[in-house]
Amino acid sequence: MSKIVILVGSMRKNGNTARLAQSFAEGASKNNNVEIVSVADYNVNPCIGCNSCFTREGNQCFQNDDMVRIYEKLRNADVVVVASPVYFYGISAQMKAVVDRLHTPMRNTFHIKKLGLLLVGAAELPNLFDPIIMQYQMVLDFFKLESIGTVLVRGVKDIGDIENNSALKEANELGALM
Repeated sequence: MSKIVILVGSMRKNGNTARLAQSFAEGASKNNNVEIVSVADYNVNPCIGCNSCFTREGNQCFQNDDMVRIYEKLRNADVVVVASPVYFYGISAQMKAVVDRLHTPMRNTFHIKKLGLLLVGAAELPNLFDPIIMQYQMVLDFFKLESIGTVLVRGVKDIGDIENNSALKEANELGALM
């Protein structure tokens, strides 16, 4: 049984990205402990690149925000799944702030071994997800993580558009493999 943390990067609490993450969680929760962490519930400032976390006790960031709560969740995770809407060919700004705040030596104390990716985009472009996939692969390579897989959904814009989309079944089946 693994501890899986799903980071949902949409500010829409009941949007398509949240629905896709929920479908994955339903599949994964059969054999794992799964927690969905919606960035909409946290106030996380962007990293300012000061590198003070490299010298502060416990590698703590000087910023006093909710990232400390997310660090605690990630510290105990075996698997992290990033779920994000695609905004201008990248993950959401709120998710990017969380990812950038992982630029800390504290991450070396985490036990994460596997990473997954769930993306939802409104456009139908064939290369819509390419920039994010490239970054995902670089993170996998750098941290020597295993990919559990990806679910990439095009043409989903308005809340509810994902309902009856085969991606929900695909996400559920990916979760069930965990």
